[in-house]
Amino acid sequence: MDLEQWWNSVTPQTREWLIAHNGEALTPEVVAEISRAGGLVASESWWMGERGPDGILLSDAATDWIEERANEE
Repeated sequence: MDLEQWWNSVTPQTREWLIAHNGEALTPEVVAEISRAGGLVASESWWMGERGPDGILLSDAATDWIEERANEE
């Protein structure tokens, strides 16, 4: 499921966290929430970035997409 689809299925708190921490590694709780909402946390998802020492990062395109959502609010 694409970012645009699972975005509205995660809790408002998770969306707020993603906006506030945009560009940072995802916490295990956020990853679990995305998975529960139907987001495929796998390398073939366009919104998935690298797996670094601090955890999973979103792609640059996903970071930009979230920033656009934040600017709309």
